[in-house]
Amino acid sequence: MDVDIGNALASVATPGVSRTALERLDERVGSAHERIQTGRAEREHGYAALNLPDETDPDEIRAATTALGDVETLITVGIGGSALGAATITDALRSRDTGVETYFLDNVDPAWIRATLESLSLESAAINVVSRSGTTAETLANFLVVREAFEAAGVDWTTRTLVTTGESGPLAALAREHGLPAVSIPDGVPGRFSALSAVGLVAAAICGHDLEAILEGAAAEADTLAGSLFECPAYAYGAVAYALDSRGATVNAMMPYTESLETYAEWYAQLWAESLGKDGLGQTPVRALGVTDQHSQLQLYRAGPRNTLVTFVKPREIPAYPIPMAGIDELAHLEGASLGGLLEAEFEATEASLAAAGRPNVRIELERVDAFELGGLLYGMEAACVLAGELYGVDAFTQPAVEWAKRATRGQLGAEESAEAAAIEEKTTLRIER
Repeated sequence: MDVDIGNALASVATPGVSRTALERLDERVGSAHERIQTGRAEREHGYAALNLPDETDPDEIRAATTALGDVETLITVGIGGSALGAATITDALRSRDTGVETYFLDNVDPAWIRATLESLSLESAAINVVSRSGTTAETLANFLVVREAFEAAGVDWTTRTLVTTGESGPLAALAREHGLPAVSIPDGVPGRFSALSAVGLVAAAICGHDLEAILEGAAAEADTLAGSLFECPAYAYGAVAYALDSRGATVNAMMPYTESLETYAEWYAQLWAESLGKDGLGQTPVRALGVTDQHSQLQLYRAGPRNTLVTFVKPREIPAYPIPMAGIDELAHLEGASLGGLLEAEFEATEASLAAAGRPNVRIELERVDAFELGGLLYGMEAACVLAGELYGVDAFTQPAVEWAKRATRGQLGAEESAEAAAIEEKTTLRIER
């Protein structure tokens, strides 16, 4: 993963960061790096996630998946970090899979759940249910619905279910009771930082992806962590995003220029929002996709409020796919061109367009979208986020606002009494009715 922050400099963009300001900030980056390394060495909560490339055992993950036999359809039941990392990996590497169709039940919309299950042939399907605590309401509710669908189809769910959970809890107990294959979620690793653990890699293993290459790419990125943003791509990105936020770029539009990384933008949005959005601080992540959103969002980023950093992610290697000749004079410029060449031209034009308008943007480049490079990208963004958290002075590994809503939900369902649930009844209304 390479990072080009040139278009975020004050000489190019407003808001922008001067080279002098970056050098001053670099002293804080050095201190933050020392804190991060101490946290990793002592396996403190959250910081332990940055050790996953060396600690995740791909053989253990594959061994657990073999108990499921042949799988043509994989249904992963999880929510948030329990689903997005796995979805990012399988979607990014889909063209290299073994024909396994993947579905991620990360919402409790009943119409969508019903339609999804009714569309599937469950005889060749398998379930991966993911929850560290084993008590996540959405995940357990969906799992019970899926389990019932298997029973209704005459499929023994106990032979087709793998559990990814903590050492204890209802799911761990269920696995022991029914002899289900299970893999553990490592301690000290929040869900949104767990893509490089079994949470993100079980689905990849079932799809036949190269787990070693993913972890090797992540390890290579870990080796770049250093006490200076000028020596570390991940820290350069985290530091510049933080610096631009403090100068008014409070929105960060993540815009990969490849369809295979569209789900990655969703994963990034959770990572950035849930980790840094505390104490009135944090950048708001927005998901975009090049070139699609050149025709829907770019107008705002180039000519709207000067409050947005656009982050591009692109592979250097792009397939060509020649464009057929049209025999139309107005389209003569496309003769001899390719879709890959057009995509590259679209990216270069968009990047230059923002720079010409003085709008900050950062380019993140991968050699190609493969297992190794994807592992590096995921690790790099996690490290960037942790570094940004240190600079903001917030705990990047907690999510107290999310816990508030969970308590309110449990109260609404009658699981417990809570002030949060009572607050729902106090909602202020101003109805405009037909």
